[in-house]
Amino acid sequence: MKFQPLDLDGVVRVDVEALSDERGWFGRLHCEREFAAQGMLSRMVQSSISVSRRAGTVRGMHLQWPPSREGKLVRCIRGAIHDVVIDLRPDSPGYTRHIAVELSTLNRHALYIPPGCAHGFQTLADDVEVLYQMADYYEPSLATGVRWNDAAFAIGWPLPVSSTDDRDAAYGHFDSVRFAAECRRRLAGG
Repeated sequence: MKFQPLDLDGVVRVDVEALSDERGWFGRLHCEREFAAQGMLSRMVQSSISVSRRAGTVRGMHLQWPPSREGKLVRCIRGAIHDVVIDLRPDSPGYTRHIAVELSTLNRHALYIPPGCAHGFQTLADDVEVLYQMADYYEPSLATGVRWNDAAFAIGWPLPVSSTDDRDAAYGHFDSVRFAAECRRRLAGG
């Protein structure tokens, strides 16, 4: 694996180093020791998969409130996605900034997303499958998110949005001061 730090602190593109022969190729997707050596959460405790039928589908922007330590390793295993991460760690120099990376079966990239960052994506093809590995267990009471089209982030989605979830569209207008205060309250155990 090769690790490529991106423009948001702690967000890393993980590239498979493929060993190829006449049968095809083989590569490691995750190694606890190598992730730990990079300073990333290394123990993945849960895996999930999403299937999106139509190009233009948007899923996200999701995260879990503290005290969750839900870091994610996201990989597109069929098709292609425009993957977006928003830094929602109040003490981060990148607070409220976002980055986007294309993940596809062809480029074999994965994206490591540290805790405290919102994640979502738009499908760039029909019948897309995305594999998620998480460093903490999903806890419904800590689940939250921000609206995928909130002007506070000005995310440039590459396709017209063909489908999204009612929950994802219902998040209120993002208020950075209120969000930061809620994060700090939860971190303090309040």
